[in-house]
Amino acid sequence: MGSIRKQTIISSILVYIGFFIGFINIYLYTRSGSFTPEQYGLTRIFFDFAQNMYAFGALGVIPLIYKFYPYYKDNLEEHKIDLMTWALFTSFIGFLLVVFLGFYFEKVFIKTFTAKSQLVVDYYFWMIPFAVGMLFFSVIEGFCWALHKSIISNFLKETFMRAITSVFILLFYFRVIDFSLFIKLFAFQYLMIFIVLLVYLIRAGKLYFPLVISRVTKKFWKKMLGMQLLTFGGTCIASVAATIDVFIIAGFQNLTAVGIFVFAQYAANLIQVPQRSIQAVSAGVLSRAWKDKDYKEINRIYQRSCINLLLMSLFIFGNLWLNVQQGIDVLNIQKQYSEGMGVLLILGMVRIIDAGTGLNALVINTSTFWRFDFYSGVVLLAFRLPLTYFLIKNYGIIGSAAAELAAYSIYNFIRFEFLRRKFNMQPFNMKTLYSLLLAVGAYAACYFLLNDIHGWPGIILRGVLFSAAMIGGIFYWNLTPDAGQLYHNFLKRIDGLRGRNQRDG
Repeated sequence: MGSIRKQTIISSILVYIGFFIGFINIYLYTRSGSFTPEQYGLTRIFFDFAQNMYAFGALGVIPLIYKFYPYYKDNLEEHKIDLMTWALFTSFIGFLLVVFLGFYFEKVFIKTFTAKSQLVVDYYFWMIPFAVGMLFFSVIEGFCWALHKSIISNFLKETFMRAITSVFILLFYFRVIDFSLFIKLFAFQYLMIFIVLLVYLIRAGKLYFPLVISRVTKKFWKKMLGMQLLTFGGTCIASVAATIDVFIIAGFQNLTAVGIFVFAQYAANLIQVPQRSIQAVSAGVLSRAWKDKDYKEINRIYQRSCINLLLMSLFIFGNLWLNVQQGIDVLNIQKQYSEGMGVLLILGMVRIIDAGTGLNALVINTSTFWRFDFYSGVVLLAFRLPLTYFLIKNYGIIGSAAAELAAYSIYNFIRFEFLRRKFNMQPFNMKTLYSLLLAVGAYAACYFLLNDIHGWPGIILRGVLFSAAMIGGIFYWNLTPDAGQLYHNFLKRIDGLRGRNQRDG
């Protein structure tokens, strides 16, 4: 787990830098006198529209890259690996599909959103270059995962792209550009980072496009095609399930409600940063372990991911929920966004459940039982769609959060049970319970002792006390072996620096 831990830490740092930049962006989006909630909501529609178009346009090719790359690497010289040739050719076909679908669904969008969300109609076609950029970047990002070079792709997607967004936001904020030009610049961000990553991999000598069909492709193409077809269906299902709420909210209510929902969703998504980092780092490692039939290593990664991600999610959400309302007041964020606090609470629970069940989806996807992910996705969509529609129609944005909690709880339970029954992998123990009790106890102590202290002093004191209680409890009860290993590695580096300074002196 050492290399995974190291890359995860670096990736997480880069991602959190990106989230810090993203926090500044959200602040500028939501501050009084800046973007309206309706304008902010439109930027979220861009992402969710692109997410669905990318899921359809990728044609299921991305999991094939990190699943089968070890077979290519073990049997071919690097310049003869034709995996990316066929992956990018497939994504080009997907690109044509995305453009066709974009024009085909124009009338549907006009009919659905004209009454309540006119901005979606006004800027509909600018979503297409945004979606195409996400598609091409995601394909090449999958190759980075296979190469164990997730740090550079994470930096571009999570940090660099948010920095680009910051520039565009500031140009609008200071009235250098109007909203129309802001959206047009916004639409080309993914294409920009795709070009940067493509050039990097080519110059690093890691990306080749041989046109000769390799013997590995000839041997595995039937398996790859079968996996691709099911993965395509599963990816589309997962994408629709993850994004449908925003479109239903925009249709039933308006983009202002979308903006409030997205504000709460962004705050809850902070919890997912470590999970996203460790997924990117672990994809290639798990694929290799399945190829080598190293079940002990797979089980170890699964177990460690569950306890580590649970602790990190509790740590982040505790700090967030203790301070978010006062943060809105201190930062002069528009008061409308306070209406999303109930959504944030429920979505925080969703993220904790998802993090606490670890890398179950990735473990299944990189195994020979990847078909199960498709079947579980069908169950998720069949449950999520009608529930989301009904609850949003009757209860608004809080209904969407409740639907997500119910659907993803069932979804993760199904995947947990599959791994437990099929491979006897059961990652939970008493330390899981102790972790939950520690977080509840630390939160209660901070809330009752410090909740009456307002402004920045209260935010800082509650954050410091909660963080200290969580970190102290993790070490005292030895809740994860990675904490102790990180601490000892830190001490070794300090000793090494001291020794080096003494020699230099």
